[in-house]
Amino acid sequence: MSAFTHHIFICSNQRSPGHARGCCDPAGTEALRNAFKAEVKRRGLTPLVRANNAGCLDQCEFGPTVVIYPQGIWYGNVQLCDVARIIDETIIGGRILEDLLIADALLNTKGGTIRPSSPVDSSAETDTT
Repeated sequence: MSAFTHHIFICSNQRSPGHARGCCDPAGTEALRNAFKAEVKRRGLTPLVRANNAGCLDQCEFGPTVVIYPQGIWYGNVQLCDVARIIDETIIGGRILEDLLIADALLNTKGGTIRPSSPVDSSAETDTT
């Protein structure tokens, strides 16, 4: 069997109502995951594309979160109406949807501000003179 071309992980984490960080699947129905699975199957993309339920992806403040590997594309605030578009544009077309993309600099910031770039570590340089 060939490796997956795309492995879609859909956060289905649940938290108590009113939790400060929010919740990706407040109804506990896995509706988003089910929609991805159905769309992948409907388009005949199996077995090379797989959609799986994921526990907390720790990007809660960005709404329902989806990550696509091996490309490492992180989408936030994904709604049921986005599923077909993600399959069409990203999975089939190879295009990133900028309106859903969680910028790399925002990942793991708990919804905070963009992280500054890390300065170059000059201590790793060696003097050859």
